[in-house]
Amino acid sequence: MNTNKGYLYSIVLAAVLGGLLFGYDTAVISGAEKGLQAYFLGAADFQYTDFIHGLTCSSALIGCVIGALISGWLANRLGRKLTLFVAGVLFFVSALGSAQPGFPFHMQSTPTMTILNAFNHYRIIGGVGVGLASAICPMYIGEISPANKRGQLVSWNQFAIIFGQLVVYFVNFLILGSHENPIIESIGNGISRVIPGSDTWTIAMGWRYMFASEAVIAALFIILICLVPESPRYLVMIGKDDSALKILARINGMEKAQEILADIRSTIKVRTEKLFTYGWLVIFIGVMLSVFQQVVGINAVLYYAPRIFGDMGMTNPMFNTVMMGVVNILFTLVAIFTVERWGRKPLLITGSLGMALGAFGVALSFGHAGLELVTMMSILIYSASFMFSWGPICWVLISEIFPNTVRGAAVAIAVAAQWIFNFVVSSTFVPMFNMHITPNDDFGHWFTYGLYGVMCIVAALFVWKLVPETKGKTLEDMSRLWKKKSL
Repeated sequence: MNTNKGYLYSIVLAAVLGGLLFGYDTAVISGAEKGLQAYFLGAADFQYTDFIHGLTCSSALIGCVIGALISGWLANRLGRKLTLFVAGVLFFVSALGSAQPGFPFHMQSTPTMTILNAFNHYRIIGGVGVGLASAICPMYIGEISPANKRGQLVSWNQFAIIFGQLVVYFVNFLILGSHENPIIESIGNGISRVIPGSDTWTIAMGWRYMFASEAVIAALFIILICLVPESPRYLVMIGKDDSALKILARINGMEKAQEILADIRSTIKVRTEKLFTYGWLVIFIGVMLSVFQQVVGINAVLYYAPRIFGDMGMTNPMFNTVMMGVVNILFTLVAIFTVERWGRKPLLITGSLGMALGAFGVALSFGHAGLELVTMMSILIYSASFMFSWGPICWVLISEIFPNTVRGAAVAIAVAAQWIFNFVVSSTFVPMFNMHITPNDDFGHWFTYGLYGVMCIVAALFVWKLVPETKGKTLEDMSRLWKKKSL
């Protein structure tokens, strides 16, 4: 097949910028949250508790659930391309609004409940953009890619997500520069205070620059998404077969394009079908792939990395976080270059077992003097195993496992489930980690990571027993597979 690689890769490059924004937006809070907490601890009209801070750090996830839930509806009515454009606009507005949450109504810089509410609203707006991008980017790439390249190209979206996290770790590190994060201590009853002498610039301005930096990438994404074509499978769904053929021909050559178009037509008899037209099993598997991607606990590490490394006694937690980001990038590349050769299931099962090893290693070593290196290596094994398995491969499967006519709705449900469980994991990590049966014991440490380790083993069993291998199959092949299973 004579694929026009330059044209195809340029389309994918523009689309995966949405994945980069996804990673950037979700990880920017890791560097900004201490400065943000110190800023609102200075409020005079309300008490900024640890509980409120946890909700503030997680507020974007509310938008992620909303964005994921409406992604299928928007993708089927506006198209994949225009939905991604909307996501870009939401990223841009959120970046500037989070940096200056009083804009345009309250420009004062003093922290108040009004400013906190405005900040959370802007973060939710960005979360809606993340929810849309997380569902539509892999769907769009999957629909426009040839079957023999789809797994690799969709995996680049996960690479972009992790690269976006690495970029923002590095940007936060550069913004902080010679300044230091404020020192915050708990004074009991869920209340903290800023230690006198903490860096005032970081409290007043540092976190603002971190959030505002996202606007640059969002603006670039908005421009580039205007230049890519619509998904040919969406075009066939709305009756624009000629336009779909032109795009397919430019990517695959005319002869192969006509063959693909005929295959698409054979599975798209109507614009949409009922969600359970192909049975409940495919929806269940898609949703559970999303659930397991979260309950293995990886985002508890990604969102709270600087705090975790600080609690381990590391002298420069932000630097250690950047190093973890580099490791994550390298192991995501492993998935990209092996997914079409080894298949989806072997990578998921191997990664699950590697994560279990790392999680149990953290559970047994965290907080014990002299075992800091074991803890650090266990965290890296845990994170690296996720990056070559559940990180990219879950998105690959979600983009290709569902039949054409229910894909929009099914992906929306699966991704919404992913963000709901992301919120559950990230919001329960700190209270679970800090649990004690007796004063100063390590119960919370081993219980939290022990639980994640058990979930990793259950995930491996789930993949082994229920998930079909999709390597080398067309999207239309998957429609026929599930149709047979539903009979």
